Amino acid sequence: RGADFFMGHRRLSIIDLNDNAFQPMENFDKRYSITFNGEIYNYIELREELLGKGCRFITDHSDTEVLLNAYGTWGVGCLERLRGMFAFAILDRQERTVFIARDRIGKKPLYYEISPDRFAFSSELTPLLRHAHAPRTVHPEALSFYLVFGYIPHPLSIVQEIKKLPPASYALVDLSRMRISIDRYWDI
Repeated sequence: RGADFFMGHRRLSIIDLNDNAFQPMENFDKRYSITFNGEIYNYIELREELLGKGCRFITDHSDTEVLLNAYGTWGVGCLERLRGMFAFAILDRQERTVFIARDRIGKKPLYYEISPDRFAFSSELTPLLRHAHAPRTVHPEALSFYLVFGYIPHPLSIVQEIKKLPPASYALVDLSRMRISIDRYWDI
């Protein structure tokens, strides 16, 4: 089966301004691709540890590349090591899965929708709304929360068909079966 996925990214460059740090970024063997919003504060220490484990880097100081190698080395366990604010997605071409995760406090948002024939995600609602494949409806309970409290708690969003990944959580999406499983990786 051919490639039936797309990852895009609109970049705000802060740490590594080099063209090699553009996203989506792939690892050396092209198994993994990442799109990442945020900052990993301890990326320098993690990079040194990963170099000691034989990981290769093409950038001088990209926290995105560190995150990509951390997932390739430790899998879901990489989340325990991260200090920062983030929302990211890593596509695994070999397993046909997408791994999405959000920082512990939920500083960076991550919206997603899944249907029998499509999985989409974004750090904002607007891209998901612009590329809608089905009619959208306002979520009445989410609207009530917003009007009463001024915010919408996870996993709800103002759009019934779109959900928010909870803080300190990750999800694994099986692209072959279009199934999602969500777990927490941290609790205060």
